[in-house]
Amino acid sequence: MEKRLYKINQGKMVDGVCGGIAEYFGLDPTLVRLAWIIFSAMGCSGIIAYILCAAIIPREPAET
Repeated sequence: MEKRLYKINQGKMVDGVCGGIAEYFGLDPTLVRLAWIIFSAMGCSGIIAYILCAAIIPREPAET
C-alpha cells in the first residue's frame, strides 16, 4: 500500500494536520505539535503554514 499524507479524523486537536504529519513520519503527535508551536512563535510563519496545510492536505478517507 502506498504511503499517503492525510489529515487525521480521530485524535485531532484543531484540524488534524499535526496528527497526520506525525502518523506519516511515525512520530509522536505531541512532538509535532510542540515543534509547530515553536515554529509559530518564531515569526508567525507557522500559523500561515498550518492554514495552508489545512487547506491543501486531504482528509483521511472514512473507514468502511
